Amino acid sequence: MDLIKTDVAWQRDLGVRLQAHRLNQNLSQAELAAATGLARKTITNLETGHGGTLLTLIAVLRGLGLLGQLEAFVPAPGPSPIQLVKLAGKQRRRATGRRKPADALEEPAPKPWTWGPNA
Repeated sequence: MDLIKTDVAWQRDLGVRLQAHRLNQNLSQAELAAATGLARKTITNLETGHGGTLLTLIAVLRGLGLLGQLEAFVPAPGPSPIQLVKLAGKQRRRATGRRKPADALEEPAPKPWTWGPNA
């Protein structure tokens, strides 16, 4: 595949490929036009590289049963590195020790100090 082609050359190549798919399915331009709701002249223009819109291309791809190929043509972008970090969340570094209940952390009130055997 030549990535340095002009836009017009790409348009012609795409038209040739669409025509080949149409002929492989044994469809005439008139039949494809009727199936897509487009004029036959629009199909001719698209196949010969003489213009067409994105909506025309989508209609023709749908008519040829190739609409799923559009997903491969321009795939949806994956998540960015920042989104991946956010999705991963915080990763635990180590296990935490057993924690004492909150009431066990408080020290009991000191008893008053007494002298002698009553202590």
